[in-house]
Amino acid sequence: MMSETIALLRKKSGYSQERLAEKVGVSRQTLSKWELGESLPDIVSSNRLAEIFDISLDELVNSDVFPFAGKAKKGKYIFGTVTVGERGQIVIPARARKIFNIQRGDTLMVLGDVNQGLALMHSDFFVQAFEEMGLMK
Repeated sequence: MMSETIALLRKKSGYSQERLAEKVGVSRQTLSKWELGESLPDIVSSNRLAEIFDISLDELVNSDVFPFAGKAKKGKYIFGTVTVGERGQIVIPARARKIFNIQRGDTLMVLGDVNQGLALMHSDFFVQAFEEMGLMK
């Protein structure tokens, strides 16, 4: 639930209710009601919360896409789910593209392990590694 996500992220970030409320521009009582699930933040306040916690609005609102917020390590992310299209295409979430500087036209390498799943990496990583090993000119 959104209330649990707000409380979890606030605690993880080390904010008191009073300090976070101040940053968002609401009263401590309002923030408390959000965390207790008695009310929900409006879109402006939700956007401020997402910016403060450096997450997307989707991650804030749909707590099921951000289930391990309290256990996340620095540099580790959960971007949510994607749907595979008719031709096997997926859309990489905007926040992931921003964090990993994935631009239109970039070439990504798809890696797979039947026990671990799929991974995407910039193909430049492999080109650079092969060049350093002297396997490419």
